[in-house]
Formats: sequence, C-alpha cells, structure tokens
Amino acid sequence: MISVGCCGFPRAHHIYFDQLRLIEIQQTFYKPPQAKTAYRWRAKEAPPDFVFTLKAWQLITHQPASPTYRKIKHTIPENKRHRYGGFRPTDEVFAAWEQTREIASALRAHVVVFQCPVSFTPTDFHKKHMRLFFQTIKRDGLQAAWEPRGEWKDPEVEHLCTSLDLIHCVDPFMRLPVTRGTAYFRLHGIGGYAYRYTNEELEQLKRWCQQFEHAYVLFNNTSMWEDGFRFRKIISST
Repeated sequence: MISVGCCGFPRAHHIYFDQLRLIEIQQTFYKPPQAKTAYRWRAKEAPPDFVFTLKAWQLITHQPASPTYRKIKHTIPENKRHRYGGFRPTDEVFAAWEQTREIASALRAHVVVFQCPVSFTPTDFHKKHMRLFFQTIKRDGLQAAWEPRGEWKDPEVEHLCTSLDLIHCVDPFMRLPVTRGTAYFRLHGIGGYAYRYTNEELEQLKRWCQQFEHAYVLFNNTSMWEDGFRFRKIISST
C-alpha cells in the first residue's frame, strides 16, 4: 500500500481534500491550531477515508535558539529556555506533547513525525532523553516517526527505533530507512526545495516503496502538488 500526499496544503482545503487522501499537517510544528480547528478539518471538511499525519510541536525537539522559534505564538522566559527541545524530561516538553497528542486525536491521525535538528547529535545525553521521552508519553495507538538529521549512523538509529517502536523517517534520495514494515518518506527535493522530480526518480521511489507493507510518501518541495499527482499515476499504472 502506497499513500501519497503533501507536507502542508499547497491548494485550498476543499480542493486538496477532493483530490488527495493524505496530508502531513505542518502547522502543528510552528503554531499548533486549537483542537476544535483540527476536529473541523477531520469531521467537517475531509472525506471519511482521508488520512492525516502531523509534525510534533517543535518545543519537543528544537531548542529556542532555532530560527524556527520565530513563528511561535508566545515568548519563552529567558530563565526557562534550557527546558525546551531535545526531548528533555521537563514539564514544558511533556506539555508540548500533550498538546500535540490532543490535536492528533482530533484529527484521528495515523502518524506523528518528530523531526530533529542537526544539533540533536548522537550523544549519550541526547539518547538518554529520547529514550525517557518515548518510554513516558502516552501514544494512544499513534505511530511515531523519527527523522534524525546530521551524523547519526544506521546502527544507532536502528537500535533506538527498534527499542522505542519508531519508524525511521527519511528522504530516500538522501538515505534509506533502517526500519521495516512501514516507511515514512518525506521528499525535500534533491539539492533544494525548488527541485522537480524526474519520472525516472519517481520510478525509483516506487521501487523503494514496494519493499514495505505500507509507505507514506509526502512531497515537500515547490512542485509537491504536481509531483504527487505524477507519482500517483506511476504507481497506479502497474
């Protein structure tokens, strides 16, 4: 099974919900919507068979020094900045997860993506916090996909994903996942966001997807809408 969608809404909601059946909500990473807004998307706008996934709020994974914090709604006190990001075992991080989980519940989402910055390096300190976080949180049946960046080696990623029941989220044109069963591919564009995938590359993507029981394929490039439809045509031509 291959599910195809976009990271965010490249078209108006009613057009998107009519044409595709999968989306990764990006707003939850920057400025989480209210649960009632998420519920409206799920119950009032999307068709019954539509699949939502979402990014976890950056307060869980990213430290306040990250430029992505410019988009958050509230100011973090200077004396509490050390309590955010990196899966730290703090009330602030766990509260951010609870808000993410509430939105995921309203959406009846399948997967929550934890995208880490390059600064989240494979140190014992970071691994300890990551283990504690995932061993503590309530998942309510949600699948968790982890997208590490930087110098993480495959054996390190495989050990954490296996022990913590995580999907290794990747851009397959950058690296292939070390977990099996379910794939979660985020396609950021080869060499940059403005990239448009060739038919040959989409054929290769199809072959990678066929190695898994279920592959979520989320395009995150400027031509995500067009590339998504071309990829759907390629996988339906079998």
